[in-house]
Amino acid sequence: MMKYSNVVKSALSAAALGFLALGLASTSAFAANTVSTTFTVTATVANICTVSATNMAFNTLVAAVNQTTSTISVTCTTGDVYSVALSAGDSAVENARFMKGNTTSADHLSYALTSGNYAGPNWGTASGFQPGTGNGGAQPFIVYGQITAAQALLAPVDTYSDTITVNVTY
Repeated sequence: MMKYSNVVKSALSAAALGFLALGLASTSAFAANTVSTTFTVTATVANICTVSATNMAFNTLVAAVNQTTSTISVTCTTGDVYSVALSAGDSAVENARFMKGNTTSADHLSYALTSGNYAGPNWGTASGFQPGTGNGGAQPFIVYGQITAAQALLAPVDTYSDTITVNVTY
């Protein structure tokens, strides 16, 4: 019986090796044939700019030159060339801006908005606008506000305000 089982084992082992050899041969036959294709990946980066600004508050005026600032933050796509301009607000003239009284809108309080420093050039749309080139991050621009001592003394008691529009052209 033992002889017979050794013969069967040998036959089964030979058969198993044959099947394995056929299986490996057929696998390598499939691996030898490959087809390929390609596809294109594209993206378009658009020119995008955003802008924000802090409010400018002079608070309670004193009988002296009153100064304060606002910060404009411009974020544009890298390489975008842009300019930042400020509207005239309630005034029709950028270099003669005024705030209106909240109680009596006929009351005006003159003020100036400049760039660079308090003695810098008037910042408007026609003159004094600030150029920039986007770098993908927020870029700050400081607006300097000033009310003369004479204005602080001559204006009637009231709370004054104006709204300035920041325009970024790119």
